[in-house]
Amino acid sequence: MPDPVLESARELVGEALVELRSSIEGLPVEALNWRPADDETNSLAVLATHTLYATRLWLSLAMGAPLPDRDRESEFRASADDVASLLRLVDELSEDCRAMLRSTDEVDWAAMRETRGRGGDAPPEVTAAYALIHPTEHLRGHVDQMALMRHLWQQRDS
Repeated sequence: MPDPVLESARELVGEALVELRSSIEGLPVEALNWRPADDETNSLAVLATHTLYATRLWLSLAMGAPLPDRDRESEFRASADDVASLLRLVDELSEDCRAMLRSTDEVDWAAMRETRGRGGDAPPEVTAAYALIHPTEHLRGHVDQMALMRHLWQQRDS
């Protein structure tokens, strides 16, 4: 029988990744780099980049896989040179995230995972369950932000 926790994560993360991509599709480069409150906010390009790299790292942690390279600070300096390049990055990192969740290995959700090298304000250790739930809610939050930003961009001159 499939792991119901992992099946739920596959569904929730998969839905959010589709929505993340649709927040970017069809927008001009100017919209992807637009910061609604100047330098006080992140652009869609920054949010997509940060969200996907963070999600991939945390899912790797949850599944007990080797942690991918990550430069968290550079994620917040990301900009889109063209829509196609950003969409390629989104597709590549989304596939990495989905692949993490396709594992058929049993996961001990109570197992402790070291967050060392992760950056940010994470505790030094978390359970595998936390490492799965955290990126799911982080992803969802940023996807909702991106949908709102897209809406604000589309309504800015109305």
